[in-house]
Amino acid sequence: MISEQYKKFLSYVIYQVYPRSFNDTNGDGIGDINGVIEKLDYLKELGVNAIWLCPCYKSPNDDNGYDIADYRDIMDEFGTLDDVKRLISEMHKRDMKLIMDLVPNHTSSEHEWFKQSRMSKDNPYSDYYYWFDEPQNDWQSCFCGSAWEYDEQRGQYYLHSYAPSQPDLNWENPKVVKEIQDVVDFWVDLGVDGFRCDVIDQISKDWERNSNCFGPQLHDHIHALFGRDKVRHIFTVGECWAGDIDEIVRHSAYERGELSTLFQFDHLACGCTTKFRKKPESLKSVRDIIANWQTLNQERDLIHALFTDNHDNGRFISRMGNDGELRYESATCLAAMFYLLRGVPFIYQGQEFGLTNSHHDSIDEFDDIESVNIYKYFCENMTPEEAIEKINFGSRDNPRRPMSWTAGKNGGFSDAEPWMPLHSRYKEINLETDRNSEKSVFKFYRDILKIRRENDAILYGDFELVSKKEDGNFIFTRTYEGKRFIVICNFEEEAEISVETNGKIILSNYGRDIVSGTYRPYEVAIIEE
Repeated sequence: MISEQYKKFLSYVIYQVYPRSFNDTNGDGIGDINGVIEKLDYLKELGVNAIWLCPCYKSPNDDNGYDIADYRDIMDEFGTLDDVKRLISEMHKRDMKLIMDLVPNHTSSEHEWFKQSRMSKDNPYSDYYYWFDEPQNDWQSCFCGSAWEYDEQRGQYYLHSYAPSQPDLNWENPKVVKEIQDVVDFWVDLGVDGFRCDVIDQISKDWERNSNCFGPQLHDHIHALFGRDKVRHIFTVGECWAGDIDEIVRHSAYERGELSTLFQFDHLACGCTTKFRKKPESLKSVRDIIANWQTLNQERDLIHALFTDNHDNGRFISRMGNDGELRYESATCLAAMFYLLRGVPFIYQGQEFGLTNSHHDSIDEFDDIESVNIYKYFCENMTPEEAIEKINFGSRDNPRRPMSWTAGKNGGFSDAEPWMPLHSRYKEINLETDRNSEKSVFKFYRDILKIRRENDAILYGDFELVSKKEDGNFIFTRTYEGKRFIVICNFEEEAEISVETNGKIILSNYGRDIVSGTYRPYEVAIIEE
């Protein structure tokens, strides 16, 4: 039985905004908060009723805002705190929710807490971070190299799971827990409706098992943040690599008072051997993974986070679809595969008009610290040409390039030269061109979200997989209170598909009007009974 609170969350359609690259209104080449406000009516038209806003806090930007210098203020390039208050007001007028990005595992080394902490061992902030006379283990930073950095000023090593400018907070210190509670309360008091919680599985370290995540106090810490009466009503989603259903239950069963849901990342491993190495793989692999999670989450009355793209990975269509001559068909097929399932849809900016990976010939056209570091590592063992191909495939800059609103100057993103080179295909793939096309990804997204919004069977209904494991398709049903929908997504070049139904097709990406018969590549049919 779905709780009433979770029923409310299942009505959310969340659009992820990377503010630096979304929309520039003041002509400095950098996206801003007012740029988000300017596009609210567009997002409302698409069918979005919530926005996940990537970090916009004060930051020196070593890691594009995930290195926070002040949790209670806004990055100068993005605007002011008053701009955010106006964003919240304008969103609430449109019955839209704002989900902020909370980064609880680490701060910037420019944060006042760290500046104080490094001064001396008896400073009041001394234990806000992990300090040791020697490295405690061989942990590696996610951005290459040791996770331990020697600080001349304090004369000790500190832990940084990411860049040296991102020291890990010491959650074993109750004062740190209270500080982040206060940060959460500050934004909730301003009207924020929820949080996406960055690498929240790392806020408790497991020193005995030699792991920087899933430590023994993890659930206590999360409950301390979100189990309080003041914030039990808000929506929370965790970036957490929980790999089994029991651990997911511990994180997101409603009665636990922790998170509303988690991102499950298994399907992002399809189509690549590592993040930067592509491998041929059928969408059947993706089908099997998401169908399994649908069933498991349904059995436990949990919410499934439905997504293909985000700010940390190359575009999913370029990994698992055809981003060339069948781009429209691939983009719409993926939309039907994911966004008609039970759960909360997350759409990343540009995905709704079929943006693909970008291609660039020089590392100088990349900004991402991870990509730059990995490129140097690759060049030790391969040619620069081979290295740049891998970067083009897996770089976090793929989803972070300025939005392609039009084919005009700077892609309609800004009147000034953008902070980062534009998408290499922006003149071909942009919102304006797509909306004017007979094959419009945007229009398909708008239609599919309308079906979702207007039908309880899609919002709350049971999921049942119809496809067999050997089938080159994803056929499933959604059923609720006597109403049923059948969704057919074909992966094969061409295939005969037969489904017994008296229903009618209400949406198809090929204009199909007969349910059974020959299905073309990436063809979709949505049947209402």
